[in-house]
Amino acid sequence: MITIHLRNKISQRIAQGHPWIFANEVERVEGNPVGGELAEVFAHDKKFIGRAYINPKSQILARLLTRDKNETIDALFFERKIKEAWDYRQKIGYTENCRLVFGEADFLPALIIDKFNDYLVIQTLALGMEVWKDSIVNALEKIFQPKGIYERNDVPVRELEGLTQKKGFLSAPFDTNIIINENGLRFHVDIEHGQKTGFFLDQQDNRKAIQHIVKGADVLGAFCYTGSFEIHAAHYGAKSVLGLDISEAAIESSRKNALLNGLQDICRFDAVNAFDVLKQFSKENKQYDVVMLDPPAFTKSRESIDNAIKGYKEINLRGIKLLKKGGFLVTSSCTNLVKPEVFLNTIESAAKDAKRKIRQVVFQSQSADHPIIRSMENTNYLKFLIVQVL
Repeated sequence: MITIHLRNKISQRIAQGHPWIFANEVERVEGNPVGGELAEVFAHDKKFIGRAYINPKSQILARLLTRDKNETIDALFFERKIKEAWDYRQKIGYTENCRLVFGEADFLPALIIDKFNDYLVIQTLALGMEVWKDSIVNALEKIFQPKGIYERNDVPVRELEGLTQKKGFLSAPFDTNIIINENGLRFHVDIEHGQKTGFFLDQQDNRKAIQHIVKGADVLGAFCYTGSFEIHAAHYGAKSVLGLDISEAAIESSRKNALLNGLQDICRFDAVNAFDVLKQFSKENKQYDVVMLDPPAFTKSRESIDNAIKGYKEINLRGIKLLKKGGFLVTSSCTNLVKPEVFLNTIESAAKDAKRKIRQVVFQSQSADHPIIRSMENTNYLKFLIVQVL
């Protein structure tokens, strides 16, 4: 077997739990590894660390799959790990729609599986996981007998692994436009064309968190995508809801979702540039009881964090200015590169610039089907905040 020997200063971090091994953390590799092959990993003192899959073309040279010297990596390994992930979701109450496998947090690095009732969507984001894709699909068929399995590997990160982008059926073809249930509501999910795997399951618990503050309220939602927060607001008793998104397709989906739930008379959706409209509404002195901001990640690299923070401050400043005294700001950030304390400080700074005080109501992360491992910072990525603006 290929062996990887780590440098002295780095191996302790990996020994304490992190599965990623970067090329510059390796002292030497013994053997001639082929991408996707398994390798044994040792510390500088020759202590066994674990077994990993290796890719010499990637900056992340290897990713650990097991730390048990007696555990074999084979098809049964992946079946067992998926069963363990499913057992966890069921124990904490996620049985219909959930992130079934959340990569590193389920000890299957670079594997994502989302469960939309009887349909499964998978992403194999590294070569070492791509090699085992057939075994993973077989395990899913055995455990779930799903109505369909689809891959959404149309993501640029695969190219860093020497992989091509692709998407398509991993089962018999099926209608990829499905309907799911969430919090007593129904939503269209476009598995083939929707963002990511088709629907943002990581906010499903956070969408419930708005139920009390929106009753009888005039609500503005920016970056609404397919309207999930906005439709929840209407369902929970909002007087009026306006959702904004730059994507015509997203707005059309939002309208379909409102109609599906009989909330089309309360919800209105406009395809506009939310940045510009928030600024224009402020000039017009428009006021709302609740403003909800759920923007895309403003950065995917450490080099642009400062610009991302400026972007978060700007949209939250505009949102705060649109709130009546005593109104509520609902705001999110979905990149792990912006740390929770930085996000909170950014909102506080925006409030100061608006000459308003804020009172925290809720601060939480992604739903628990996207578990957080504290030693793996990339698993703790979503920040969700509700504040009252005074």
